[in-house]
Amino acid sequence: MADIDAQLKPLRDQIDALDEEIIRLLSQRAGLAHEVGVIKREQGVPVFRPEREAQILRHVGQKNSGPIRDEDLRAIYREIISACRATEKVMSVAFLGPVGTFSEAATYQAFGHGIEAVPCVSIDEVFRATEAGTAEFGVVPVENSTEGVVNRTLDLFLNSPLKISNEITIPVHHNLMTQSGTMEQVTQVCAHAQALAQCAHWLATHYPGLERVAVASNAEAARLAGLDGTIAAIASEAAAAHYQLPIVARHIEDDPRNTTRFAVIGSQDTQPSGKDQTSLVVSVPNIAGSVYKMLEPLSRHGVSMTRFESRPSRTGVWTYYFYVDLEGHQLETHVAAALNELRAHCGFFKVLGSYPLA
Repeated sequence: MADIDAQLKPLRDQIDALDEEIIRLLSQRAGLAHEVGVIKREQGVPVFRPEREAQILRHVGQKNSGPIRDEDLRAIYREIISACRATEKVMSVAFLGPVGTFSEAATYQAFGHGIEAVPCVSIDEVFRATEAGTAEFGVVPVENSTEGVVNRTLDLFLNSPLKISNEITIPVHHNLMTQSGTMEQVTQVCAHAQALAQCAHWLATHYPGLERVAVASNAEAARLAGLDGTIAAIASEAAAAHYQLPIVARHIEDDPRNTTRFAVIGSQDTQPSGKDQTSLVVSVPNIAGSVYKMLEPLSRHGVSMTRFESRPSRTGVWTYYFYVDLEGHQLETHVAAALNELRAHCGFFKVLGSYPLA
């Protein structure tokens, strides 16, 4: 051990010296961020600027020469940005709770941990809290790669004044957990309806006799499993840790590439970041050629459509709202021109927001 310590000492000394320099530079960065905050307050500019933060994180990835992975370095910088932002103001952010949900994970991925995270009992409550100003921003699930769109979120966007200011995509890995760490005495498995669907084949193969019960969230399922030894929960590792549940089986999702997309909602507009997306909801008269007339300006102005979803309008028979994602920011010339023409063909037209691509 003495020989090893002697060999390691000069390296450890260098690491200690670098750590002191990093701390000094972080303090200097935080001081500059505080000065930025003073100017923002004087000019009435929002504290949270997702386009600026997206630019920083992209730059970090471009400048990274290893051996730290790009995603790990960006995660470090996200927390640095969050801590510096908190010197200006600690923001409150609502998410679909309770603690341990993937919505909570998405919230911290979007904002870092320098915030006040506010768990809500439903997606509706996230919208209400953000609209009322109880929370400055909200984080809501929009779409899953396996099960498709989250219909309730899309429906709420129709009448809400809130705008999308950012998006996050996170890999979703489901785990089976119980109070005992075994499946003895277990009679039912609880999870959010989407999680049950995402693990349907695995459950049918391994535990076909278990009753499947949908609950408000996976974290709620974990809470119930912690109280009742006959319940198994499907939830995240964070939920297992929070409710002190042993994991029986890991990564039980049917698709290993299972990913969920989340939107950050709030009252502010996001400026162009250089790599953006615009979301809108529209409806057109139910007559021949109306959908073609709606989409034709996009093609003519060179605007690429990346998503096109329909939802019943509930205001008439066989009438629909269309949810559309476009490449580019609404302030870019070609996107603005296409949207102006598209608006003329629509009975209903609403831009949900332009924001940096995840």
